Amino acid sequence: MHQLLNSPSIADGLRRVEARIGRLGGSSTLPEINAGAGRVIHAGGKRLRPALTLATALAFGKSPDRRVVTAAACVELIHAGSLVHDDLMDGSARRRGSPTLNSDLGAGKALVIGDFMLARAGLAAITSVSRPVAEVLAATVVELAEGQYLETAELFNRERTEESALRSITGKTASLFRASCLVGALCARAGAEERARLAAYGETFGLVFQILDDLLDLTAPAELLGKPTGHDVLQGVYSLPLLRARAKDPHLLDGDVADVLARVRRGTVVEDTLASCRALAADARTALPARPAFDLLA
Repeated sequence: MHQLLNSPSIADGLRRVEARIGRLGGSSTLPEINAGAGRVIHAGGKRLRPALTLATALAFGKSPDRRVVTAAACVELIHAGSLVHDDLMDGSARRRGSPTLNSDLGAGKALVIGDFMLARAGLAAITSVSRPVAEVLAATVVELAEGQYLETAELFNRERTEESALRSITGKTASLFRASCLVGALCARAGAEERARLAAYGETFGLVFQILDDLLDLTAPAELLGKPTGHDVLQGVYSLPLLRARAKDPHLLDGDVADVLARVRRGTVVEDTLASCRALAADARTALPARPAFDLLA
């Protein structure tokens, strides 16, 4: 990830993507919607998903022209819109250390702003990129909704299975990483087999990203997270690392959040999760075409 985000070619492309995101997010006829979308867009973030789009296109020999830049911006705008919806559903008051839209503007206005961002990404994809890219992004929004629904349906379910958690994060997180790589490959007119390899890479990359994020929720300080440690536990979201910890400690969820976090840290979940993620990362690298052009993604 560090190598990808610190590549001069990617950094240059991301500057153009940033400007494009700002224009798309500020394109409503209602200034209030533009202001709300702008708050989310400019709240920070690594821009990892659009970086994957740029890197994939570059690996196939496609420079970041307007179509590639717009595709990358659409990916990030979908991500930003989904965060608004996530905060709304979770009732989160803060994200990245700042008040959420739902805490400031209310649920109704936040919902509409999130909807606007998703719809604006779709409109830009179909009018300024290509129909295949628009279809991929539309299908991904469907997966995001399904993944989030699955998570919501399992809140506070102590019998939740690892398979259920994996299916949920594949939909709500890994699908957009998959799409990030796939639209870059589509913009570069890559062949079907190569597109499939990049899609597999992106999905596995996304799983690693989400599993590590879930681990941080259990172990990292609130100052780093921008939200209270154990927020997911408090909300009843029993993540893959937590479920694996519970498998070794059946009474893990009997206490309050502080007790859960203390028991997690005394166990082996950190080491076990990191080992699992290293194995998944190796699988992701194996999916990449064996050519030097893809070293930036390895």
